[in-house]
Amino acid sequence: MTTILRENTSLRENTSLRESAAFGERFAALLPAAKPSRTGAVVGVVGLAVTVAGIVARIGDLVSIGPAEQPLLAEVVALDNERVVCLPLGPLGGVGVGSPVVNTGGPLRIAVGEELRGRVLDGLGNPMDGGPPLTGLTRVSVDMAPPSAMERSLISEPLQLGVRALDTMVPCGHGQRIGIFAGSGVGKSSLLSMITRGTQAEITVIALIGERGREVREFLENDLGPEGLARSVVIVATSDQPPLVRLRAGFVATRVAEFYRDTGKNVLLMMDSLTRIAMAQREVGLSAGEPPATRGFPPSVFALLPTLLERAGPAPVGGITGLYTVLVEGDDHNEPIADAARSILDGHVVLDRKLATAGHFPSIEVLESVSRVTGAITTREQRADSATLRRLLAAQRDVRELVEIGAYVPGTNPDADRALALRGPITDFLRQSIDDQVPATAAWEQLARLLHGAPDGGGH
Repeated sequence: MTTILRENTSLRENTSLRESAAFGERFAALLPAAKPSRTGAVVGVVGLAVTVAGIVARIGDLVSIGPAEQPLLAEVVALDNERVVCLPLGPLGGVGVGSPVVNTGGPLRIAVGEELRGRVLDGLGNPMDGGPPLTGLTRVSVDMAPPSAMERSLISEPLQLGVRALDTMVPCGHGQRIGIFAGSGVGKSSLLSMITRGTQAEITVIALIGERGREVREFLENDLGPEGLARSVVIVATSDQPPLVRLRAGFVATRVAEFYRDTGKNVLLMMDSLTRIAMAQREVGLSAGEPPATRGFPPSVFALLPTLLERAGPAPVGGITGLYTVLVEGDDHNEPIADAARSILDGHVVLDRKLATAGHFPSIEVLESVSRVTGAITTREQRADSATLRRLLAAQRDVRELVEIGAYVPGTNPDADRALALRGPITDFLRQSIDDQVPATAAWEQLARLLHGAPDGGGH
């Protein structure tokens, strides 16, 4: 009898503990909804900046401005005593002094999951392709710390890009970060679309930032195509979007790539363009009251670049290979953004306007392009062939003016003689149609035949 009473007592205690735990979980879930909200008000609007008083907020928090039926979201970018400065994520029409402002309680969060594959998202991570809503997915902050330097794996495997000039002369490895540097209209976007179709990456995340709206559907339907889109996630923030949306689009794309990386995949992140993100940050910084520094760029721009770029690269599990286009102002490859990006990235590809205007596509200036991981991802024979072709191209460049005026004497420079004899085959090798994808193994074989299977003009 005593044993039965003891068991009944223990059963009641366990039941009571389970009920208490369940109540605690329900209470914790309801607590945020019961938390009193503090409503502030707009006290001023200057340019893009909205000054708000009466709320408690932190840098990066999203606030809701205006009526709850049609709120305007804005992000806190600066604090000034008891006032906060916000930048809108939409048009400012209808916002006035006294408009109510409520803190949403945290930064921008986006939905991530396998269901993103094949979708087109806007700069804030919302669907814009008319597909189903992103319900039931995990929502995460767009900010994330990069992998520790000591935990990153080494880059040791090449990543095929499908472009002969890149796979042989500027080879890319899994987890590498490469910049494509060029002025406007030289073929950066076309080269990206070519790589998209020729790459072997498991999944591609493409960010089109600050580009013309007309080009979005052209890229999706003509360049990417249904097959390419099926293994891609595309984030779009066109040039007419507010600067904060263009800025956040780069972080949204990087966070999506990080989700797939953390599942063990090798991800290709393509961002067009890094310069537009820097320009968006310049607008944000100047609106927040930062002083202009180098060529009108505030200091936050140069702090932003490594913060964003270091999130790509190899990781303990999976990796992100980053291809970033950099629009150089006035074809000046030493302007501040290009110079800062080049110092952070693991390699750079330079596109030349003279080659582009001559109909040479892709317009890659091989002698100015460098991959910093070539030694780790190529064989000794491959490096020898690549170095030989570079030497021939350099010799041809050195005697170009003499040849054009008829002053070059054959036999003066053996490398130049050989380069001139192979000038046609070399040019054909470096050229490639935008619709032509060449496997990396075939590209190396073609280079070997070019250098060892053709007459050298008497030079070697």
